[in-house]
Amino acid sequence: MSTAADGGFQDPPAEVLAEAAAAFGLLATPARLHIVWALAQGESDVTGLADRVGGTLPSVSQHLTKLKLAGLVRSRREGRRQVYLVDDPDVVTVVRLMVGQLAERAGHAPTQPSRLRGLGA
Repeated sequence: MSTAADGGFQDPPAEVLAEAAAAFGLLATPARLHIVWALAQGESDVTGLADRVGGTLPSVSQHLTKLKLAGLVRSRREGRRQVYLVDDPDVVTVVRLMVGQLAERAGHAPTQPSRLRGLGA
C-alpha cells in the first residue's frame, strides 16, 4: 500500500476497491436504492416493498435477489411470507448520508429511519 502525500491515507488493496465498486454498482439503480432506504426503516415483504417503491412484484423480487446475493440484505421466513431486512448497517449509513445530503441540497428533508438516528450523520 502506498501513502498519499496530502493526508497520510493509505490506498486500499485492489480487491477492496473492486468490492466497494460492486456494492456501489448494485445501489446505482433508483429502485435498489429505494429498496435499501425502505428496508432501513424496517423489515418488509416483497408486496410491501413493491407498493412502497412503485415496482412490480417480479421486478422488486429480482432486485432483492441481487441485493441478497451481495450480502446487503437478508431474509427470514415468517409463516408463508419471506421478510427482508438490511444485512449491512454500514451500507445503510452510506445510503442515508448520500440521500440525505442530496435531499438537503435540493431543499427536501427525507424522513430519517428511526433506528438510524444518532449514528453521527
